[in-house]
Amino acid sequence: AAALQRLREVFDIEELPPDVLPRKKPPQFMVDLFNKVADANGITRAPGLLEGDVVRSFEDRVHVEQYRFYFDISAMEKGEQMLKAEFRVFKLKMTHVSRKSDVKHFCKVEVYELLESGSKPQKKHLIASRLLSLYTEGWEVFNVTQTVSKWVGNSSSNHGFLITTTHVFKNRIEHNLVKFAKSQGTLQESRNALLVLFTNSNKRRSSSVMNPAKNDASHVPRETQVIKSSSAGMSRRPRAAAVPTADSQVTACHRRELYVDFRAIGWSGWIIYPSGYNAFYCRGSCLFPLGESLNATNHATVQSIVHTLKLSQDVSTPCCVPDELKSLNLLYFDDKENVVLKNYKDMVATRCGCH
Repeated sequence: AAALQRLREVFDIEELPPDVLPRKKPPQFMVDLFNKVADANGITRAPGLLEGDVVRSFEDRVHVEQYRFYFDISAMEKGEQMLKAEFRVFKLKMTHVSRKSDVKHFCKVEVYELLESGSKPQKKHLIASRLLSLYTEGWEVFNVTQTVSKWVGNSSSNHGFLITTTHVFKNRIEHNLVKFAKSQGTLQESRNALLVLFTNSNKRRSSSVMNPAKNDASHVPRETQVIKSSSAGMSRRPRAAAVPTADSQVTACHRRELYVDFRAIGWSGWIIYPSGYNAFYCRGSCLFPLGESLNATNHATVQSIVHTLKLSQDVSTPCCVPDELKSLNLLYFDDKENVVLKNYKDMVATRCGCH
């Protein structure tokens, strides 16, 4: 229990979310974003692809009114710094408007922040305005950073958004001709409106990023070993397994496999991707002479020489430890069933060395 509690702390999970998979599907935007920044195992593809280290998505909670949208953002953590907020709505294609020459093919779309609650709020503040074609459909993205920053500071000021559309037809102004997707009825759930927040958690900051210029798995020695576990799901076959013989009792420092299986831990009901990941670990000796493949520091080289020459009784051999680490990305449902993409620093050992 203590070990699982510590693991929750590493992943910054205060309350274990409920099991919602496969009952609930994540927004496609969040799945696409995960695939953009991470490979299938959750390992970060390249630094700088993600703005901040947390992306939170909130689905629209208003299902009755066509042009009102509300997002419960109370899952934001204290101290979390918001960098950007996007209001994403799916505009549906118009089908019943005449294409005659006297019809203007564009409509004006305006996004308002509602300043009061109630069934028919009157007070509102214009956030964004643009012209859209009547005959196309697709996602429209509005920058609402300033408004949502205010909501984060004062949750009682969050009354949601209102969208209005205006179309000029034969010198007659028509309102709300264009519709936006909602999750009810025949409309697809994947088109439901989203509020997406890009934030910095201000946690898990690490100064142990080593040799970023060489941050490539190709530098890692290939020798690995199968890790066996009482749980069948915890073992994975490596690309090249090294079977130690009786003659080779001392194995040089190298990287071995360490697969973390979220299903075995009991977290597969709320973690969307990945199902597990290879953290790897370092094992082996750092005896003199330390070859280039051991990625030894100058300090470790001197320490191994002092140990070999027995110049000091208290000096042991250098330690075999990770000297290059990559970050891991998790896509998961939080305890309020919002989908979160979070980046965790220094989670995967990509190279081992003597230090």
